[in-house]
Amino acid sequence: MDVVGHGGSAPAAALPVGLSGEGHGAVIRRAERKDGVVVSSPPGRGAVRADLEQVFRTAYPRVVAVAARVLGSRDEAEDVAQEVFLTFGRSSVPAGEALGWLSVAAAHTALNHLRSGRRRASREEAARGQAPDGGDAVSPDVADAVVTRDERRRVRAALARLPRRQAVALVLRHSGLSYAEVAAALDLSPGSVGTTVRRAESALRKELNRHASSD
Repeated sequence: MDVVGHGGSAPAAALPVGLSGEGHGAVIRRAERKDGVVVSSPPGRGAVRADLEQVFRTAYPRVVAVAARVLGSRDEAEDVAQEVFLTFGRSSVPAGEALGWLSVAAAHTALNHLRSGRRRASREEAARGQAPDGGDAVSPDVADAVVTRDERRRVRAALARLPRRQAVALVLRHSGLSYAEVAAALDLSPGSVGTTVRRAESALRKELNRHASSD
């Protein structure tokens, strides 16, 4: 079951602003004025963890892939990655837990964007696939594309309505994380991950069917 689509890895060259050229101090200045960023257990005001750039280069593709799986947009996923790494840079998350923490943070942040409606209006308008003159004359191929985009929009909306733990488990699993990785990231027993994901998929289908019948 493809949760949303448009997943995959991000280009390694897409460095978050502040890590390349401006130095770590710029990361902190942006973190302090970035709306909605919650800093977890900072090691000290103005301090940036020494392993930030190394972790970034290792984990950035996965963070973008997880966010893109939720949002269906590479650009918006990179915005989420910026938020997540700004938060991580001032955290005291153990290095060995960084990848799991970042994956969960990416899923939570992307879901927050969905639920709060912080989506780019131009992208939402484009997703509607309307003809420039507002007419109904659409070629068959374009019509198919519009249907596909609308279906993805419905899936994202349903995903945002799921209980958060189910939604995160579903996103992580469909972003390519193994059962063991999902278990470690969400503090679940490995044997319970399959059940959690199946229940989440079932809940997602019910949400889609419930809203389809009410339309």
